[in-house]
Amino acid sequence: MFIKKTANMKRDIRTLIYPVILLVAIGISIGGCKKSDNLYTVSTSVDYSQATHWLSLPATIYKTDVFYLYPTTSWTKDNSVPMICAIDDSLMMAGAVQAFNRQATAFDTSANVFSPYYRQNNSSPVNRLNVIAGIPTSDATAAFDYYIRHFNQGRPFILAGHSQGANIVCNLLSGYLKANPKVYARMIAAYVIGGPVSKAFLQSNPHLKFATGPDDTGVIISYNTEAADFTGVNPVIYGEVGLVINPITWTRDETLAETTQGLGSLFPDNNGVWGKIPQYADARVDTTKGVLVCTSADEAKIAIIDSLSGFPKGVYHSFDYPFYYYNIRQNAANRASIFLNKKTL
Repeated sequence: MFIKKTANMKRDIRTLIYPVILLVAIGISIGGCKKSDNLYTVSTSVDYSQATHWLSLPATIYKTDVFYLYPTTSWTKDNSVPMICAIDDSLMMAGAVQAFNRQATAFDTSANVFSPYYRQNNSSPVNRLNVIAGIPTSDATAAFDYYIRHFNQGRPFILAGHSQGANIVCNLLSGYLKANPKVYARMIAAYVIGGPVSKAFLQSNPHLKFATGPDDTGVIISYNTEAADFTGVNPVIYGEVGLVINPITWTRDETLAETTQGLGSLFPDNNGVWGKIPQYADARVDTTKGVLVCTSADEAKIAIIDSLSGFPKGVYHSFDYPFYYYNIRQNAANRASIFLNKKTL
């Protein structure tokens, strides 16, 4: 039976030290990438029968799974040139572990969380979505197909990703799952967080639907978090006006969800150790901009924590999961329970 493979993958959020995790929180690793000859096609495939190509291969103790794709953890000094890192890039892999700790662990109290390593684009904005649709998506598709054929054993599953990982989840939804409707029928939900899901995307993929409440299944959940006073260009939404659901109330109207309605956030203390804090982030959907607005966060403090990210002040991309970590945990368990109950009726 496959299990988490190494001691350094221990996922106790109380032990996440600030200097290491910060680099991942902002989507950057401290090393470089190896350039690929062709960013849009895969000349050599990754063998996902090898456990070394998986970040997480859990013991299957739950009735549901999560297939998780981490955000960008690769980096080059000159990010004006798109590059693809190697599958065994040690710094990318280390960053992926830390991202897993801050994001995917939200699901691991109710689901078996599977996560592959994949060759990913650096932070270059040049043709970014097209580059992600090449090698990164091909790797993730191969990993997901291997997971379905060898690990899933027919269990219902959740797709989850952030940033680049969320972009790839969209490609899985419009590609592999469209071509495999019997597999799609087992999807509990897709948490496409930190990447826009537009009306045009759904119109092009009529087999997909966006969530409307806390209990629907087979749906997409998405939001991108900003400060209330942010008026600049958010680089992670690619000019799209995305559909948004409030991760506290799980509604799509513009009613403010107060901090008292939240279940808790992840946040670093003064020593840089991340842990649970109560009711830090409020949430309001802005349907005009297609973003989630948080008014309660300390924007100046977030800017200091996130200072190396390159994101404009007021873009809370690095905190899309941490702000609403425990609401995501509760909601995923709820949707899974509803899905399982439907199947047993």
